[in-house]
Amino acid sequence: MTVSHRLSLKLVSVCLAASAAFAFASAAHAADPVTINIVDVAGDLQLTQKGFEAFKAKYPNLVANLTFTNAPAPQLPGKIKAMQGAGRSDIDLVLTGTDALAAGIEQNLWIKLLPDNAAQFPGVLDKYAPGPRKMQDLAQGYGLTVAYMPAGPLLEYNPAKVSDPPKTPEQLLQWCKAHPDKLIYARPANSGPGRTFLMGLPYVLGDKDPQDPIHGWDKTWAFLKQLNECIPYYPGGTSAVMKELGEGTRDMTVTVTGWDINPRALGIVPAEFRVQAFDNMTWVNDAHYMVIPKGVPKEKLDVIYKMMNFMLEPAQQAMTYDDGYFYPGPAIKGVSVEQAPAHSQEVLKKYGRPEYAKLLADRPHALPLNASAMVAAFKKWDAEVGAQKTK
Repeated sequence: MTVSHRLSLKLVSVCLAASAAFAFASAAHAADPVTINIVDVAGDLQLTQKGFEAFKAKYPNLVANLTFTNAPAPQLPGKIKAMQGAGRSDIDLVLTGTDALAAGIEQNLWIKLLPDNAAQFPGVLDKYAPGPRKMQDLAQGYGLTVAYMPAGPLLEYNPAKVSDPPKTPEQLLQWCKAHPDKLIYARPANSGPGRTFLMGLPYVLGDKDPQDPIHGWDKTWAFLKQLNECIPYYPGGTSAVMKELGEGTRDMTVTVTGWDINPRALGIVPAEFRVQAFDNMTWVNDAHYMVIPKGVPKEKLDVIYKMMNFMLEPAQQAMTYDDGYFYPGPAIKGVSVEQAPAHSQEVLKKYGRPEYAKLLADRPHALPLNASAMVAAFKKWDAEVGAQKTK
C-alpha cells in the first residue's frame, strides 16, 4: 500500500469518526431536557401547577425548567398571533377557559390535537366523565379538557342585606333598580361567572335559540340593557367583583360553584354569604383546556404531549378539587373527593353547599356556546351593554 493510500484511508477513518461523534452529539442534543413555557388565562394553575411540577420531578431527563405566567384571556390571542407572524414561539402551552379557546380556534392559532395527533393520546376520549366528554367536543380537537365545573349561573348575596333573594330575572331587575350600584358582574369576555350568566339567561328567559346570540337572544339583550341602568360598572375580572362583595361595597353578584366556594374558603368573601338559583335555571357547564399554539418545535411537542397525558392521570386529576375553585374539578371518570388531598377534603366539607347535589341532579345541563357564537356574544355585549362602563 502506498503512502498516499494509507493517508487517504486514515483521512476517511478520521472523517467517519468525526461524523459519528457529530451524530452522537446531535442525538444527545436532541434529547436534552427542554424548558416549557406555560401561560394561564383561566386561573387553572391553582388546580394544575402541582401536577405540572410533579411531571418535571418525575421526568428530569425531559424537562429542564417550567415557567408559569398569568395573562388576561382577551389579550392572549393577539399576542400569539403577533408572535406567530414574527416566526417566534415563546409560549408552549396555554391553559384556557372557553373564552380564549374560542378566540384561538376562530383565529386558527392552535395545533389540532385530535384526530391529527391521536396516536399521541391513546384512548384519551374514553377517560372523560360524561359532562367533561361533552365539553371536550367544544374544543373541536384543538385542546384537551383538564378540569370541569358544572358552573351556573347562580346569584351570590349578603344575607344581612338581601332578605328575599331574586328567584327570577324579573325579580333581579326589580331588586337592582331598588338598590342601584349594589349589583355588579365582570366583563363576560374575561370572567367565568360573567359569561355563564350571559349564556344562562337565554334558557331562563325562554329565548328563541339559546345557542344563537345574534338572532336568538332578543329577550336576553333587552334584559341586560335594562339591568345595565342600575349597575355602576363592569370590572375586568371576577377577582375584583369578589373583593367588592366581600368588603361590603356590593350586596349581590352572579357566580358559579367554584367562585362561590373558593373566595369564602380564602376569606375574601364572608363564609355566611349565600347563593340562589333561578327557579327554572339550566346549568351552563364550563371547562379548562390545555392547548398548544402553532409553531412550537418538535422536540418540545413530544414532551408536551407526554405531559398532557400525565395531567389526565387520576393522581393529578384528584388535585383539581383544590380549594373548590373550579368545583368539583376532575375531568376524568372515577376520581372521587376521597382521593383529593386532605386539605381539599376539609375545605369542601366546610365551605361546600349541600344544596348543590340536588340542584345538579334536578336541573338540566347545557354546553356553552361554540367558538364562533361565543366570540360574537362577547363582541355584542362589549358594544351594546358594557361599552361605557367596563373598566
